[in-house]
Amino acid sequence: MHKNLKRAAASALALVSLALASTGPRAAPPLQACFVYVSPVGQAGWSYQHDQGRQAMDKALGAEVRSRFVEAVAEGPDSERVMRDLARDGCGLIVATSFGYLEPALRVASEFPNVKFEHAGGYKTAANVNTYNARYYEARWLAGYLAGKHSKSGIAGYVAGFPVPEVVQGINAFALGMQAANPSAQLKLTWLNTWFDPAREREAALALINQGADVLTNHSGSPVVPQTAEEKGVAVLAYQSDMGKFAPKAQLAAVTHHWGGYYTQVAKSVIAGSWKPQPVWGGMKDGFVQLSALNPALPPALKADLEARRQAIVSGRFKPFSGRLVDNTGRERLAHGALDDAQIAGMDWLVQGVTGSVPSAR
Repeated sequence: MHKNLKRAAASALALVSLALASTGPRAAPPLQACFVYVSPVGQAGWSYQHDQGRQAMDKALGAEVRSRFVEAVAEGPDSERVMRDLARDGCGLIVATSFGYLEPALRVASEFPNVKFEHAGGYKTAANVNTYNARYYEARWLAGYLAGKHSKSGIAGYVAGFPVPEVVQGINAFALGMQAANPSAQLKLTWLNTWFDPAREREAALALINQGADVLTNHSGSPVVPQTAEEKGVAVLAYQSDMGKFAPKAQLAAVTHHWGGYYTQVAKSVIAGSWKPQPVWGGMKDGFVQLSALNPALPPALKADLEARRQAIVSGRFKPFSGRLVDNTGRERLAHGALDDAQIAGMDWLVQGVTGSVPSAR
């Protein structure tokens, strides 16, 4: 009887210990980080680079985060529906990676105040909506300088998506870089009014080549412009990704985007409960954008020249939008000094030497 009582007491003690253990601290569930892409991820381009950033975040944070994405989501009602579904499905962080996702993100965010939203390239925030962007124009200036040094005709062609300030900044910076290398350089511009349409991207690239461009660049979502340059024997300054596998001979360099560090930092802050809507506009010094994948055939002296100019931009000793700036209608936009961030962020005009105009934004 005494032994049975001892066994019963021991069993009861074990059950109490198990119960206490089960009510002790548990590991927090992983953050669900959900990404929305405007085009297919593919093998290169805008969405591909954002997805590379997502994967880098996954690798850095391991079990603390679980990520997923939805690709080829049209701007407007489709994106609003997708973001609302993701919020309902437990996403604690939603990353909206296209300019036209801003208003939909704001609407969905108001319905889900506990979900954090990060929007690429936007200009409005809310209690749970932040915006982030890169100073792509810094690397664009370098790419233009390289184009100006390389071009025999002095004419480059630019295939552009929508006339939003980010795109206009890139066009102007590229043109100014070209003119720093060749004061008489010209930049011919074609608007697509879409971010991703391979057939129209090819058509625009061919038209620019027919207008005398022996160097191409683009702000569009597929590898078609580099592929067309390779096919037609002209040079290309690739954008978003290293397009060397699509244009091994044609590519002089690539303006590449790098989001892994930023997405990791954001996810960490959400997990820690320290996230706040603090707009970010990072540049080459922050690692968001770089001039990468320089063609090995470029002369060593030109590579050294580019590196010196890169360092001047990173250190702040040189600003791409500085000195006297005149638009392509002859109006002086800056007499001296440098444009400030507000002027750059609202840029809706084209510099002298660009053939084309800025149509009304969408």
